[in-house]
Amino acid sequence: MKTTKNLWLVIGSFLVMVFSASTTIAQTFNVNSAASNVKVEGTSNIHDWEMTAKELQGAIKVKMEDGQLVQIDQLDFAVVAESLKSGKSGMDKNAYKAMNTDKHKRITYQLSKVNNLDCTSTSSCKIATTGVLTIAGTKKTVDMVFDAKVSGDRITLTGAHKIKMTDYKVDPPTAMFGTITTGDEVTVKFQTVFTK
Repeated sequence: MKTTKNLWLVIGSFLVMVFSASTTIAQTFNVNSAASNVKVEGTSNIHDWEMTAKELQGAIKVKMEDGQLVQIDQLDFAVVAESLKSGKSGMDKNAYKAMNTDKHKRITYQLSKVNNLDCTSTSSCKIATTGVLTIAGTKKTVDMVFDAKVSGDRITLTGAHKIKMTDYKVDPPTAMFGTITTGDEVTVKFQTVFTK
């Protein structure tokens, strides 16, 4: 009788441990291009300008624990260079020429490591990362901080990063026989949505 009681006690304790233990699940989400928004904002001696990306690719592999993001194992992201549009075909053409898009079709970012993952709730995190940004065939290591929102089968990364075109061997585009010149520094703003 005592043995049976002890056996049930052990089984009961085991079941409590199993059901109260955290469940960590590895998952992969892919870029939802239609729901995402990536802009490149810059200046010129005439007016400010912006280009919006129409074609995005990529994936993020994460570990979730009880619905909360606890680890990022992989993050790859790409913009099809000639899908960047300003609404002015002349400017677009000059930008593609400056980036040599005939040879370098994509602008890419690949995560190297996560330096800090700080989640204030199950749905909201701030992430400090180091990764490799490749523009016009030139690779540079960059530190980026972005916000992550987790909602069911959807992860949204939001942030902004300033770059100098000349760091990537891209000459700032000009127009009208050099009378319009663009500034070297641009800001990339992104709100990328990854879904299952």
